Amino acid sequence: MTNEFPELPYAYDALEPYIDEETMHVHHDKHHKAYFEKFTTAIKNSELKDKTVKEILSDLNSIPSEIKTAVVNNGGGYYNHSFFWEILSKDKPFDENTEIGKDIINKFESFDKFKEQFSNAAATQFGSGWAWLVLDNESKELEIIKTSNQDSPISKNKTPLIGIDVWEHAYYLKYQNQRPKYIEAFFNVINWEKVNELFSQAKH
Repeated sequence: MTNEFPELPYAYDALEPYIDEETMHVHHDKHHKAYFEKFTTAIKNSELKDKTVKEILSDLNSIPSEIKTAVVNNGGGYYNHSFFWEILSKDKPFDENTEIGKDIINKFESFDKFKEQFSNAAATQFGSGWAWLVLDNESKELEIIKTSNQDSPISKNKTPLIGIDVWEHAYYLKYQNQRPKYIEAFFNVINWEKVNELFSQAKH
């Protein structure tokens, strides 16, 4: 099978107290797993069955119309969450001397200004969706964008570097309706080493 459901790359309680263990179980084992299963069901009898989710979402025009909604929604949920787990870790702080650090300071003037803009994008995403730091693959410029539901930056020719899930299932057990508190906590669990690695790969 080309597409596989990823295990968490750390223990379920590894992000405590910022993201709680119970939320991680529900988010990974229930929500993410359901996206994966619905996506693989949607493509199994189509010409897409041997393609990776990244290949499919990078070319939305290749998706047959009769399965397009199911593939975009569930494939996006599968891909976005697989990415999300990879860029989370405690004790991997921002370093302005790294390649991504220098580019963020150059683009946004300071880390605080970047954080403010990113947090605002996440807080103001209406309803369900995501906020992202991406590298535009044409301009090679950093951007902060928002996507609705499970739409993915890779469908817009952008490489995701950081993504925050602002669907309520990502934070409601711990933070209830206080999305800004969840966003603030998220900045304590960004794996900046991984982000720098992704940026270096995409930039060169």
